[in-house]
Amino acid sequence: MGRRIHRMQLPIAIILIVITVSMISCKHDYTPKPRGYFRIAFPQKAYHQMNKNLPYTFKIPNYSSVSKDSDYQAKRYWINIDVPSNKASIHISYKAIHNNLAKYTEESRMLAYKHAQKASAIDEKIYVNRAKKVYGTLYNIKGNVASPMQFYLTDSTRHFIRGALYIREIPNIDSLQPVINFLEQDVLQLVESTEWKDVK
Repeated sequence: MGRRIHRMQLPIAIILIVITVSMISCKHDYTPKPRGYFRIAFPQKAYHQMNKNLPYTFKIPNYSSVSKDSDYQAKRYWINIDVPSNKASIHISYKAIHNNLAKYTEESRMLAYKHAQKASAIDEKIYVNRAKKVYGTLYNIKGNVASPMQFYLTDSTRHFIRGALYIREIPNIDSLQPVINFLEQDVLQLVESTEWKDVK
């Protein structure tokens, strides 16, 4: 009896070994592929001087358009520079100075640092153009934030403008970084070409 049981167990043992070996040999190591994003086609860089009845002027990209800020809190001389192809806008607000420059600069700094909780870093750069009497600070806000660049510019006696770049997408630095890099050049061009003028 014991012999018969041994002979019957032998084919079962062979089948189990074959199944085990085949399972091991068929096993593949799969590694997850990195998440991909669509390639973004950017237009060629070209600028022109903004020609509006405003107390300031600067160069804007040819692929942008200027519109009056329609927000209910918007004041006179507030505009948006829209870049529809990148779902982006540069919001420009203007204030006349009446011995309150320190107040305006502090408000601008606080608005930039409102993003500090989500930002991985905030870089500040001082801008000075004595020939055009344009002075200010640029805030480069890194991380998953709605506004990756902000700035203010002033002649320190009469004029004060504040700018903020906004991208109308869910903040995701991995997918938006190429767009931010592209638009950063436009913001810098705007800042470097800013001049003050009298409104008629």
